[in-house]
Amino acid sequence: MKDIELLAPAGDLERLKIAYLYGADAVYCAGKKYGLRANANNFTLEELKEAVEVAHSFHKKIYVTVNIIFHEKEIAGIDEYLQNLDAIGVDAVIASDILVIKKVQELGLNLQVHVSTQASILNSEAGLFYKSLGATRLVLAREANLKDIQDIKAKTGLELECFIHGAMCTSFSGRCVLSNYCTNRDANRGGCAQICRWTFTLDDKKDVFSMTPKDLNLIEYIKDMMQVGVNSFKVEGRMRGIYYIATVILTYRKIIDQIKANNLRESDINYYLDILNRCANRESTPQFVNKLPSKDEQYFLGRQELSNQDFLGIVLSYDKEKEIVILEQRNYFKVGDIVEFFGPDLETFSYQIDEIWNENDEQIEIANHPRMIVKLKIKTILKKYDMMRIKVFDKQDYL
Repeated sequence: MKDIELLAPAGDLERLKIAYLYGADAVYCAGKKYGLRANANNFTLEELKEAVEVAHSFHKKIYVTVNIIFHEKEIAGIDEYLQNLDAIGVDAVIASDILVIKKVQELGLNLQVHVSTQASILNSEAGLFYKSLGATRLVLAREANLKDIQDIKAKTGLELECFIHGAMCTSFSGRCVLSNYCTNRDANRGGCAQICRWTFTLDDKKDVFSMTPKDLNLIEYIKDMMQVGVNSFKVEGRMRGIYYIATVILTYRKIIDQIKANNLRESDINYYLDILNRCANRESTPQFVNKLPSKDEQYFLGRQELSNQDFLGIVLSYDKEKEIVILEQRNYFKVGDIVEFFGPDLETFSYQIDEIWNENDEQIEIANHPRMIVKLKIKTILKKYDMMRIKVFDKQDYL
């Protein structure tokens, strides 16, 4: 269990830094070309260079997605792009098209190749084929169950990466043409319009129909996945915000570390489950890992996706002498509210807001202007990038 990696998404440099600080061992992101999240901010080559420097300063890794299905017109420029990624020190590329895997070999690059989940690998023969091309890791299809994972590991000996949290695809790991058909946006070249999340009016016009899978959440199966040979635990969400990334990555970091220390309790799992479910706007289930999904793992007749307002502020600095924390506000809070602070090196603690000051040191009752700078008096030492959220759960209640 020593070689377990927690892999986080990052849509920009801020989210990349948050992911590393909150416990990710590696981050995956995309450049401006050849990736499957065309609507994300993504990274210029200069930004990727800075991202690599940040990653390696933390002694952590960075992977870049080059996982579109290539059409003829997209071949031009791929050699130069891969050479640039290699030159700036990217640790690996995530690829689904054999073209990319072969190019890395032919150009003699130091990049490792991880085969994308877009390849829908669910058996050892496919794994051995990609191994023969030089791939060092397989990102298995989300549809893989524990027995599949165990067999593929035993027969290929390759590193295995599996998604453990986040959005699911209604098709086999992205092999969908609904987006192309409905909007002429190619899902396999970064343009997915997420048609599966649309709602359609039925003939009687009283009900609506959708075909949306609930999100993936494998918190209860991490230990089992470790035992069958998973090396990298991957969180989906390159378009998610910093609060989501911080919460999810920190939660799985604690779970993995507690499993390694053999002190993860059922009460811990129940608490962490509530934390994870609270920070998302869709329900989540284990999906395929232990059985075939049923109607209970899908949305068919409408759903509610409520925007989460728990994220109240992010710490900018802390004055030890004055015991004052300076926060950037993210959602409404007021005097009298009970909140909690959490962070990568912080034992989560509760706090009742008695006084609030604005950046001009004027006392106020409410923080209700987006990203306003406020000050609170707190004795516990806080660090930059620690976060404040609404207090909903008390871990003691789970014991």
